[in-house]
Amino acid sequence: MQFTSEQRLDDGVLEREFTLGEIPGTLWTPGSAPAPLILMAHNNGLPKGEPRLVARARHCAANGYAVAAIDAPGGGDRPRSAAAEQARADLRRAMQAGEPVDEIFESFIGPLVEKAVPEWRTTLDALLSLPEIGGPVGYSGWTAVGVRLAVVEPRIAAAGFFAGGYVPRAQREEARQVTIPLLFLLQWDDEGNPRQRALDLFDAFGSKEKTLHANMGGHVGTPWFELEDGGRFYDRHLK
Repeated sequence: MQFTSEQRLDDGVLEREFTLGEIPGTLWTPGSAPAPLILMAHNNGLPKGEPRLVARARHCAANGYAVAAIDAPGGGDRPRSAAAEQARADLRRAMQAGEPVDEIFESFIGPLVEKAVPEWRTTLDALLSLPEIGGPVGYSGWTAVGVRLAVVEPRIAAAGFFAGGYVPRAQREEARQVTIPLLFLLQWDDEGNPRQRALDLFDAFGSKEKTLHANMGGHVGTPWFELEDGGRFYDRHLK
């Protein structure tokens, strides 16, 4: 892991950009060390610098957590393939037209999950070798990646998942193997995530401790107070 830049923010959080092979990432750390770690993943093509992700990461870091985000394969600042860009365009067109999207989604997101999860595990190895980071580890964000990561990565102690309406078949089947504590956020009027599918996925999780927070509003309308609720969730399980 090579750090390429750093800056101390007004709230005392240290923000550092890093590269790990071909993987670009950002690490936010509080003044206290060693700190528990939260892996924060955004959906497919959105970058690690997306303002909503950065706001969540800084909030968590200011409350005593180390937070890391990486760009998914083909997303953010990483090279884009023509096939992936065409799949994104086909998916957007089908959703806008109200056409079936399952097969497009499977052909695009399924392989992306298969590529992204090993990269997250490699990143986790590198992060836990840093003296300023200690266990346990939490996950926050993209449900499709989070389900697989929770199944294959025993170091993940708790997870917060967002939306969950469109999740590949493989991860829907794996949901019963997820047994860690879960916080599941659902925007009730999310135009990009079928509500019933999200509710069915929540029911499928094998966790004995799982909580569903459903709020009115669309995809980007998650209320700010969920940051506080999420903070209390991670405090219970990671501190």
